[in-house]
Amino acid sequence: MPNIKSAKKRVKVNQTKHDSNLGPKGSMKTAVKKTRKEANQENLNLANKRIDKAVNKGIITKNKAARLKSNLSKKVNETK
Repeated sequence: MPNIKSAKKRVKVNQTKHDSNLGPKGSMKTAVKKTRKEANQENLNLANKRIDKAVNKGIITKNKAARLKSNLSKKVNETK
């Protein structure tokens, strides 16, 4: 347990940020898993939308988003 005032604040802020990131990150992961399981264009569009939202909120980096979108696109194109 932190003793210094600023360290106590960091614990609270980190917990708040963690809680606010859970929703968008979880929905993004679910969409990605669904696209990997059932590779179709509709699922890909939803996953791309969720990935872009996660990038805008700073949950994942642009490079990770690009990698995810590229891999999912490859998967969907293979099944056509």
